[in-house]
Amino acid sequence: MDHILSKHTASISELKASPTKLLKQAKGEVIAILNHNTPSAYLVPAKQYEKLLSIVDDYLLTNEIDKRLNDNSKSVNIDIDRL
Repeated sequence: MDHILSKHTASISELKASPTKLLKQAKGEVIAILNHNTPSAYLVPAKQYEKLLSIVDDYLLTNEIDKRLNDNSKSVNIDIDRL
């Protein structure tokens, strides 16, 4: 059986019947949507989704910065007094 990565669960039938009710009951937390007692999706509130995207964006940007800092072949020496 798959692990459920949420405190709240609902069946697909419950989701179809009243998604707004489920969101209110979960009070802004993620809801695991189950199909035959197995997670088939996660319903993520908009604020949490935006936060996740921000974290992913920061992570990817950090990786790109690290990659560029470690790529000495493209480095350019600049005299700060000439800027």
